[in-house]
Amino acid sequence: MKTRRAIVGAAAVGLLPLAAPSVVSAQKATIRWRLASSYPKNLDTIHGIAVRLARHVAEMTDGGFQIQVFGPGEVVPGLQVLDAVQSETVELGHTASIYYSGKNKTFAIDTGLPFGMTPRQHLSWMYRGGGLELFRDFFKTYGIVNFPGGSTGVQMGGWFRREVNTLNDLKGLKMRIPGISGDVVARLGVVPQNIAGGEYLSRARKGHDRRGRMGRPL
Repeated sequence: MKTRRAIVGAAAVGLLPLAAPSVVSAQKATIRWRLASSYPKNLDTIHGIAVRLARHVAEMTDGGFQIQVFGPGEVVPGLQVLDAVQSETVELGHTASIYYSGKNKTFAIDTGLPFGMTPRQHLSWMYRGGGLELFRDFFKTYGIVNFPGGSTGVQMGGWFRREVNTLNDLKGLKMRIPGISGDVVARLGVVPQNIAGGEYLSRARKGHDRRGRMGRPL
């Protein structure tokens, strides 16, 4: 019996494969799924979403449906969660669609756009304005079912090693800012870096100029 691939998001997206899911039987056979997260375990505000999801599912099924949550690198790297769900390496993923906008710019809209909607507006559009239905059709082409999984909202402008006083100071600056946001600042001379949430601090210590993301959720 095929399982169901899905992705859950947190400014991110929850992903599930298509096909009928297994159902807990009257004999209480245990279903065991694996969830790959793009977020490290020490980033509890976001990684914790997947952990709580797993706990609630187990409680609602009296332990008949178990989800084991893995951090980045434990099954696949943080930026390969969507691919792992699509290939059925894991049954579930917890990630941010914007990480995959290199595949298709449409992924960025699922997370958010520069000068776009606020988190409240975005979720309202998803649940009340037909956005979720549009993205279900889009993710279906990847063999995945997506679920919104919260929102971190936007972040501050940046944390830089050197002062940024003029647009010229941005030229050659390595910045952790993926997707369409990266395309925007690239026109100012910035070198965008697509780095999964939680990895940017170690990268900054190795030479990247920024450890946050400009105007984008995690």
